[in-house]
Amino acid sequence: MRPLNYSLSPTRINNAKPKSSTYKLSDGGGLFVEISPGGQKSWRYQYRYAGKRQTVSIGRYPEIGVADARDRHFELRALVAKGGDPAEAKRKEADERKLLASAVQMGSDAFEPFSRRWINERMESKSATYRNQMLSLLERFVWPEIGSLKLREVRPAQVLRIVEAKRATPRTAEDVRKVIQKVFDFAIQKLEVETNPASPLRGMIEVPRAVHHRHLSEPELAAFWKTLDKQGAHPVTIGAAKMLFYTMLRKCEVLKAKWTEIDLENATWDVPSVRLKMKRPHRVYLSRQAVEVLTMLRAIDHRKEYVFPSVLRPGTSVAEATLNHLFNRMDFGVPDFSPHGTRSTTATILREHGFSRDVVELLLAHVERGAAASYHHHELAHERRRALQYLADQIDRIAA
Repeated sequence: MRPLNYSLSPTRINNAKPKSSTYKLSDGGGLFVEISPGGQKSWRYQYRYAGKRQTVSIGRYPEIGVADARDRHFELRALVAKGGDPAEAKRKEADERKLLASAVQMGSDAFEPFSRRWINERMESKSATYRNQMLSLLERFVWPEIGSLKLREVRPAQVLRIVEAKRATPRTAEDVRKVIQKVFDFAIQKLEVETNPASPLRGMIEVPRAVHHRHLSEPELAAFWKTLDKQGAHPVTIGAAKMLFYTMLRKCEVLKAKWTEIDLENATWDVPSVRLKMKRPHRVYLSRQAVEVLTMLRAIDHRKEYVFPSVLRPGTSVAEATLNHLFNRMDFGVPDFSPHGTRSTTATILREHGFSRDVVELLLAHVERGAAASYHHHELAHERRRALQYLADQIDRIAA
């Protein structure tokens, strides 16, 4: 790393007065002090990771002094130089602090701190959505019942009571049983226990067979498209619904989009691997219609971090439930059409109009096995861009 000539002094920071909007005092090398309209002063570090600009908080001033902030800045710069992401490292540190605090309070061999350890060690490679689902199941249904018990104290009867309480929703009941089983499988591998109290309960709850997401025919898609703008929903929610079709991405992948991922000038959107089910980055070649939607959203408020910001919860993205509610209340002649059905709808349209399976699978960000696995996510770029533009034009045609 090249040496830096830092520019800030305590006197300059102390004398900096708040303004009507947030502003920065740069110290050098991406390190700066952010001053809010309320007068709060915070150290932040701006860096580039995976080709995108990112920002991570270091702490408040004067609690974190100039020398301490620069020491931390050096550590973060070194992490970036080695290919690491400071924001991800900070998240892990926070998780470890929670785990340590929980372990100190309950004892490290209690179920809750050990299951937090399981999440940190075994869920690291999973998507954020899946990781949060597991955490939610534990927080809502498991920890209140057995979280404070030592692992060796948990009996099948206690697991049965937790599962039986959710019998009215069999899929949730089985998910709860599975997450307990996974934690104890991990505990057996770590030699903490010898038996798994959730295993004997396998099959106790009969889970209905999964229903595949229905896709729309072209006439049904036309009806959906005409109905969409008449719902009176917020423009951000409408834009998110349209982008599901224009990008062929999953709901969580669209809603968590950040402006740092999108290049409107070159009509590309690079979705990071951490948000994708298959754990590899994916490039979307934006159609003219998709760029129009994004340009409209950018004009609404370009200062937001998220492309689809929540109106009710500042600093977060639109919740997945918001899109679910929009789709549920739409009356266009097809009941039970869900956001996930947009992927099978768009894939079917492209296949029926002559686009190859290889192109469609790449657009869906599927990871192929065998010979197809040799494709890189930037390959077939021309065909993928042409396919997504054709798809958007076809939607215009059938809705006209």
